[in-house]
Amino acid sequence: MNGVHDMGGMHGMGPIEYEKGEPVFHARWEAIAFALNRAMGVWGKWNLDASRHGIERLPPAEYLRMSYYEKWTARLELLLVESGLITRDELGNGKAAPGSPRATPALMAAQVPALGKGRPASRDVPVAPRFRVGQDVRARNMHPAGHTRLPRYARGRQGIIDRDHGVFVFPDTNAQFLGEKPQHVYSVRFTARELWGERASPRDSVFVDLWDDYLEPAEMPAGR
Repeated sequence: MNGVHDMGGMHGMGPIEYEKGEPVFHARWEAIAFALNRAMGVWGKWNLDASRHGIERLPPAEYLRMSYYEKWTARLELLLVESGLITRDELGNGKAAPGSPRATPALMAAQVPALGKGRPASRDVPVAPRFRVGQDVRARNMHPAGHTRLPRYARGRQGIIDRDHGVFVFPDTNAQFLGEKPQHVYSVRFTARELWGERASPRDSVFVDLWDDYLEPAEMPAGR
């Protein structure tokens, strides 16, 4: 979707702040927010792409104002209500509604997966690639209302397939619970000038990982 979260190539957002020796959490409530997000994911009511889309749907002014874990908290509240795990009234007053169902057995700490490599999004299924390494392609000029991993700055731009990563879950359909639609993901090389114009360095390139459905054959060879 076209939202404030898609900041690639935008000006005026200020420098990236680097905090030397930054702690994992700056306050206890951040650790609690992280733990709650991990725990609630165990119920399987949403997937990673739906989770990302939840943050994308935060109001723009709120998104820019919020800290990292404030976004995580707001996203979790949204998904809890949408999935039916809690009601808006329960969220507001912090109390379970009389007669509301309770999970049996209760969620135990051992059921919550510890941090590790995460769940792979790759899929071992026989899907033919639409493109080959070295082929000239163009990122589609698409503006979906739902989740997408195609950055706005690359849409309509021409590049070259540099690498085929294999088959992965397609985020756009997975976020909408419309199926995984597994397909090939490629590393596509775009020259800086293709993305940013003639004032960009002729020596620079940007590599973007893009799915089959984001790409179409280019009509003319890209400039090397």
